[in-house]
Amino acid sequence: MTQEELGILWLAGCTDWDNRTAAALLRAAKSPSRLLEEYEKIAPSVIHSPDARLYKERGARFAALEKLEKELEREGCFAVTVLSDDYPESLRNIASPPLLLYAKGNRALLSERKFCIVGSRVTAQWAASFGKDIAAELSKHFCIVTGLAEGGDLAAVEGALPSGRLISVLPCGLKECYPASHFSYKEKIAKGGLILSEYPLSETVKKYSFHERNRLLAGLSEGVLVLSAGERSGALITANCAAEFGRDVFALPYRPGETRGVGCNELIKKGALLTTSAEDILSFYGFESGKEEAQPALTPQEAKVYEVLKEGGELHSSVIAERAGMRVFEAAAVLSSLEIKGFAVKAGGNRYSIAR
Repeated sequence: MTQEELGILWLAGCTDWDNRTAAALLRAAKSPSRLLEEYEKIAPSVIHSPDARLYKERGARFAALEKLEKELEREGCFAVTVLSDDYPESLRNIASPPLLLYAKGNRALLSERKFCIVGSRVTAQWAASFGKDIAAELSKHFCIVTGLAEGGDLAAVEGALPSGRLISVLPCGLKECYPASHFSYKEKIAKGGLILSEYPLSETVKKYSFHERNRLLAGLSEGVLVLSAGERSGALITANCAAEFGRDVFALPYRPGETRGVGCNELIKKGALLTTSAEDILSFYGFESGKEEAQPALTPQEAKVYEVLKEGGELHSSVIAERAGMRVFEAAAVLSSLEIKGFAVKAGGNRYSIAR
């Protein structure tokens, strides 16, 4: 690290000053390295309280900085300051960009194009499956950015992790894990992708952490896809941050009245791009998916049942049989075949719909 970067590392990593005070100190010092060297002279002009006496001992400042550097090395982590060459340029344009990021894994991913995929913790299986597939497809062109929660985040993780092009942003320090049950995923991401946080290594989750983390998800990315969102889902915070930052917002459509998707439908009403395939996103950015278009051939009976599903949406097997002009047991066999070929999915209660 340069002397200027070390100044940022000390200010953001070794003190408790909030962003506003830190910014004021930097303006007064003119440079981070001078702030580190001469803090005791500069602080009284900015901090008009007894707190200005904090961190006044030069030797103690450098000792704290050395301790943090050793801890990062011991944990296999690294720090990225706002002055680092690979600090994500997209973050510089958001409100209150973090002066310091802690990271573990593949540092080169910070310089790649990024796309965010999020969803609520309670995500329907079909939506999670969609998210996993789309993350895998998009990871051929973007580094996928997401969290580590159940539902939509985990779908994005499972889809992108095999490619290694995955950044997971945590609402806690890198030595912590939230939720704790996803520790193994966190370790896999650190080895094959990158985990990222703006919090000290041992900091636990706070109430405000998720909102702050969500702003980073949006700020890092060119666009955000919301796989699922209830009326007050945290995924909506990410989408709203994305809109505020001028990022592109995409959303998966849901049937009217489906609580797990009411937030997605509201986003679409407000201008989010309706998304039903990876191609919708890739074509928006000028890419071709490269996905094999060939589909398994359908028999005449399968084609007839498939058309019924396309026109009718989610239907009970008896209704499908009636509309296809078949006996119920014949339709059941055809539906099973369509499931195997990936054209239909069972929705429970002997109801079926086309595979999304």
